[in-house]
Amino acid sequence: MSETITVRGFLGGEVEDFTTPQGLPISNFRLGCTPRRYDRKSEKWVNGETNWYTVSAFRQLAQNVKSSLSKGDPVVVTGRLRVRQWENDKGQRGTSVEIDAESVGYDLTFGTGSFTRLASSTGAEDGGRDSTQGGSAAHGSESSDTDQESGDRELQGAAQAAPF
Repeated sequence: MSETITVRGFLGGEVEDFTTPQGLPISNFRLGCTPRRYDRKSEKWVNGETNWYTVSAFRQLAQNVKSSLSKGDPVVVTGRLRVRQWENDKGQRGTSVEIDAESVGYDLTFGTGSFTRLASSTGAEDGGRDSTQGGSAAHGSESSDTDQESGDRELQGAAQAAPF
């Protein structure tokens, strides 16, 4: 089964990364998605059952995920869904639900963020656009250390106030 899906949830742990012997960077993380609904009877928000996904990112996305995300971060993931049946040495069987990520970003329902475009040596990663497009250099101003610092992740903890 290979379908494209979009899922939003929270990182259940730190991002794990490794590089294959061929030099391919890979990052993996667990994504927990818990639906919430308002129960009119009790006049409270209640949680549904949590679905867990293993998310894998490759190449530049893997490096960006590793340097950007931490346990508990709210994210939106789009990628190819893979559902596999497995059996371990003890005869236990189960189902593994995995996503090969195409895109990963913060869920801005819970806070704010800012984006820092990476310079591209070939232009392939940014669709062939000039890597300064959309940045301060495109507007004729020079980049400074404070621009870099303000471009770093600025996710503010509004998660406590949100009902999701």
